Amino acid sequence: MDKNTITGFVLIALVIILFSWWSQPSQEEIDAYRHQLDSIALVEAAKQEMENEAITQKRLAEMALAADSTGAFFANRNSSGEVVTLQNSLVAIDINSRGALPSRAVIKSYHKFDNDSVPVELFDAKDAEMAITITGRNEDIVTRDLTFDIVSQSDSSAILRLANANGQGYVDFAYSLRSDAYMLDLNISSHGMESFFSPKTTSLDFEWSMRARQQEKGYDFENRYASLTYKETAGSTDYLSETSEEEKDVAERLDWVAFKNQFFSCVAIADGDWTASHLKSVPFVKSEELSYLKGYEAKTQTAFDASGAKPTRLQFYFGPNDFHLLQAHNDLSLSGKNLELEELVYLGWPLFRWINRWIILNLFDWLRGFGLHMGLVLLLLTLIMKVLVYPTTRKSFLSSARMRVLKPKIDEINAKFPNKEDALRKQQEVMNLYNQYGANPMRGCLPMLIQMPIWIALFNFVPNAIQLRGVKFLWADDLSAYDEVVNWGVDLPLIGDHLSLFCLLFCISNVFNTIISMRQQQNAAMSTEQEQSMKMMRWMMYIMPFTFFFIFNNYPSGLNYYYFLSGLITIIMMWMLRRATDDNKLLAELERRYQERKAKGELPSSKGVFGSMTSMANRLQELQKLQEEQRRARQQK
Repeated sequence: MDKNTITGFVLIALVIILFSWWSQPSQEEIDAYRHQLDSIALVEAAKQEMENEAITQKRLAEMALAADSTGAFFANRNSSGEVVTLQNSLVAIDINSRGALPSRAVIKSYHKFDNDSVPVELFDAKDAEMAITITGRNEDIVTRDLTFDIVSQSDSSAILRLANANGQGYVDFAYSLRSDAYMLDLNISSHGMESFFSPKTTSLDFEWSMRARQQEKGYDFENRYASLTYKETAGSTDYLSETSEEEKDVAERLDWVAFKNQFFSCVAIADGDWTASHLKSVPFVKSEELSYLKGYEAKTQTAFDASGAKPTRLQFYFGPNDFHLLQAHNDLSLSGKNLELEELVYLGWPLFRWINRWIILNLFDWLRGFGLHMGLVLLLLTLIMKVLVYPTTRKSFLSSARMRVLKPKIDEINAKFPNKEDALRKQQEVMNLYNQYGANPMRGCLPMLIQMPIWIALFNFVPNAIQLRGVKFLWADDLSAYDEVVNWGVDLPLIGDHLSLFCLLFCISNVFNTIISMRQQQNAAMSTEQEQSMKMMRWMMYIMPFTFFFIFNNYPSGLNYYYFLSGLITIIMMWMLRRATDDNKLLAELERRYQERKAKGELPSSKGVFGSMTSMANRLQELQKLQEEQRRARQQK
């Protein structure tokens, strides 16, 4: 660095030092600046004080408003709530103080279909929500937005209170769980709250939504019996569609609304009836990720006394669809009326329900009373039902046997009238032969028609018998669900993802029964025209067992087991009756009766069972002759 550069840097440093000294403020200027800063701070402090005063005045105004508004409960909005659990030996019900309504229900007395150590959980806070709304003078009380205080609690009772901020009034939700029962009682009452509610407040609104969980092994089959069901106070039960979305406004007063699965139900019961109900059911699409059947919604109302003189009484049933158990819970009704909760167990249309209610159910209970395994109970039930219908089965067989031994005589009539134009006369001869020998083709059909109601009644009874749930028998893990000996893991149309062995055995027994029946008809006495009409019937009868396989493959193994036993016993009965029947003796007996009636002049002509048909045939034949004569007359002209 040279001399000139050093001289330049020194001069620059001197300039900066002199400028800093010259521009430094005086003491008076420093004092004035400090005074200015103090003034700004005073202004800011005054402004903050004014804002604080405004907040204070606003809070005082809100507190004043609370004396005449449901805004008194705003302080209860921020808490997440605590859980109160009411339980007995059968059920455990959680009630969250946030909302003060049931948030979870567990059935201790039953277990999950795929895990014997885990009890059935009907719903939790993720699946279901309940809310009660009470109209206020200035604002409504909506329980889902408010947290109640837990006043008292035990295993069987609890009181949750929504108190006014000034402590001058409150609303109580008092719960009581019945011992050794699935019924939960709720009393809603107000105290000192008359000025808080609108004079027009005479009811409260109840909203309930839930996703129905899959509780059984067979998703598709359980879905058929899952429905939103309700009971009209002055009528019977009804339900929304199980297969499609349905939304309905119900004007009639209701005793209860139930969110129903195949074997379990959640029921909301109103002592003062539900009114102005809006119900909705939406089926879900089957998914491996989500195991829910349907989405249920119910919006309804019931009476509420704002003065607190009379509490609003509600009840909840969280339990199994057991016919006798539901009947017993009818006696727990707070109103004393018959709730008819047993209607939640579907037993079929009126005729079939009557058979199930008074015959099959009593037999089933009687056999269970001996402590027998359910597989043996179904076997004995099948035997008893077969014994009861044996007289009609025997009549049906003997009718077919009479037709069989008369076949040579019918063949003679067919040979006597080979031409088509003689069909009416041939039919008349066949009918007269039937009358004279006491043979009636309809006698073979009527006994089967008598047995059909029992067959259909059991079709409705077995899938709804909760006593079969979880019962293992032979290779079946659960008699209330399908049994799978093969599972290919792919849900195929019609058949599903498995092969049910009991269903296969049922269809095989049905094939053998069809073969036996068809052979009897082939050997029976029939005209040529009857033979032709029976060909199509035979094909339909042979196809039927294969149709049954695709229908029943997803049905409960207990039902297929019953039908298999029924078919097997029928085969044995037919074999025994065939062995006990001598065709020659039967024909000789028919001939003897024919001669006796002929000697006494008692042989029917155009009267009897087929009398009207024979008379009609005669009239048709006369009409045919008249038409033929008119045709010939026209030709001659």
